[in-house]
Amino acid sequence: MDFRVFVEPQQGATYSDQLAVARAAEALGYSAFFRSDHYLAMSGDGVPGPTDSWVTLAGIARETSTIRLGTMVTSATFRHPGPLAISVAQVDEMSGGRVELGLGAGWFEAEHQAYAIPFPPLGERFDRLEEQLRILTGLWGTPVGETFDFSGKHYTVVDSPALPKPAQSNLPIIIGGMGAKRTPALAAEFAAEFNIPFVPLDTLKTQFARVADAVAAAGRAADSLTYSAAFVLCAGRDEAQIATRAAAINREVDELRSNSPLVGTPAEIVDKLGPFLEAGVQRVYLQMLDQSDLDHLDLFAGEVIRQLS
Repeated sequence: MDFRVFVEPQQGATYSDQLAVARAAEALGYSAFFRSDHYLAMSGDGVPGPTDSWVTLAGIARETSTIRLGTMVTSATFRHPGPLAISVAQVDEMSGGRVELGLGAGWFEAEHQAYAIPFPPLGERFDRLEEQLRILTGLWGTPVGETFDFSGKHYTVVDSPALPKPAQSNLPIIIGGMGAKRTPALAAEFAAEFNIPFVPLDTLKTQFARVADAVAAAGRAADSLTYSAAFVLCAGRDEAQIATRAAAINREVDELRSNSPLVGTPAEIVDKLGPFLEAGVQRVYLQMLDQSDLDHLDLFAGEVIRQLS
């Protein structure tokens, strides 16, 4: 199983805070550092305020050397597809080919209202997401020296030089969520990875089965898509440390234990992850809500990953 670190900077984190986590994750052997793409805190005051995901990842790309970098997930409502394609390709070049793009339809209406971002109805958001995926892959996949055109309901591309190109010939795209039809279909067509966040085992199994059916219907090999899940992290060497870490993120231990297999002692977490591995989870994102607690990552790497490697 592959483990990645995932932070939520909109809750209150500077660039320096995020860089410290990324460097610690790299040193400890985690495969990737991912961050959310949000502009408004879901709780608390969010001080000092949001940081832009792709500006942040550009900086971290130049201050790390091996760890992969990405968003979980960028909202298709935030950026026009052409500028997004340029930004992601540039950060990929800056990182030496270590970037992955998580892209979704967007869901948090309040952050759109807070920062003057249009928030269309759900059906239109999914239509825009699909068109963005076609444009992104079209721009990146067009051979140098040729041009790209696209005509959709919401976006039109005319005679684009389709530059710059990412450093990776096939920059991985991650699609996730619980949509029963369009989400699995988009994952089967465009994604290298399907992710499901913060759900119980039965829900995960149901959605993984839908995606697997869509992959088969698309004519893809069953093993051509990586299946991943995200869970909140609250690990401790003993009950006292678990309680301290739960309090630091304003959560109750019992509630966390009921919602995430990454809560408890290392031995407990290893046991609880077992059924998720059996259900097909190949990659786990550790939602690290207290970015000042770097020892948390050290404990998990040394005591959980070590047992599963």
